[in-house]
Amino acid sequence: MTNVVIFVVEEYEPHPGEPSDTELLGLYEGTPLTERDSWWDAGSLPDRISIFRGPLMRLCDSREELVEEILVTVVHEIAHHFGIDDDRLHQLGWG
Repeated sequence: MTNVVIFVVEEYEPHPGEPSDTELLGLYEGTPLTERDSWWDAGSLPDRISIFRGPLMRLCDSREELVEEILVTVVHEIAHHFGIDDDRLHQLGWG
């Protein structure tokens, strides 16, 4: 992967119009590889993958469960970078 940054962020902050109690484990923000044209990289900012520490920690009851959920979340968000949508990720077991 090139021109992608990954952040660990404490909490997801809902966008305007989203319910204030929205919790996400991760978020991909960018243009998937499948949607880029030949002009895409001419000055484009990096895609962003954010992993949200607070929701992950609240979801899991053990260190082992947390490590597994972080793995699933990171793979899920990276898959979005490659153009794989949520429906397909669920079919593959990475939902």
